Amino acid sequence: MGSTPIRVLIADDQAEVRGAFRIIIDAEPDMAVVAEAADGASAVDQARHLRPDVALVDIRMPRMDGLEVTRRLAGPEVADPIPVVIVTTFDLDEYVHSALYHGACGFLLKRSGPALLTAAVRAAAVGDTLISPQITVRLLRHLRGRGGSPKERAAPGLTEREIEIARILAHGKTNAEIAAELSLAPGTVKNHVAAIQRKLGTRNRVGIAAWAWGTGVVGDDRRGP
Repeated sequence: MGSTPIRVLIADDQAEVRGAFRIIIDAEPDMAVVAEAADGASAVDQARHLRPDVALVDIRMPRMDGLEVTRRLAGPEVADPIPVVIVTTFDLDEYVHSALYHGACGFLLKRSGPALLTAAVRAAAVGDTLISPQITVRLLRHLRGRGGSPKERAAPGLTEREIEIARILAHGKTNAEIAAELSLAPGTVKNHVAAIQRKLGTRNRVGIAAWAWGTGVVGDDRRGP
């Protein structure tokens, strides 16, 4: 983002939570809170007006819940999406699945701590994804095999290298970690990931991971427990 701070909108119906998040965000030299919203409808209105770089959104809010906020700001039908990170007390599977498929590029638990919160903001601002570690494996393994076999749902034009990268990415590896494992330049991996997203028609890395687990691409992979 260079010298321009990452502009953050905070949406949560609890004033004390918004205040705590503001303290954490404003304490970072590369971030600044530009707005707060106490309900979902206000969050959507302010986000569309101010165009923050990242929106931190709770799920349970009055007037409009965080899942609908996510769909309206970052859903597949949105021409110019705003990165949304869900930050909630609840890690129910249906919430996680719905948020991610509606376009969220992060899902954190409020108990995750300041370091993970700021890391998620930075990741979202550059188009990456961060999910609370305690959620990631459970979420993605839950999708295993749901989309049929790789042959049944293979993406047109996906190369062997791209499939290999998608398989590693599905275990939550960063571009740098993938690059190190495959002896590639990080920029090369970034380009491959962008190509995979384009071919699969996914909004973010979570979509790639969901495809890989859902089709069984990682079914025989031994990297994870």
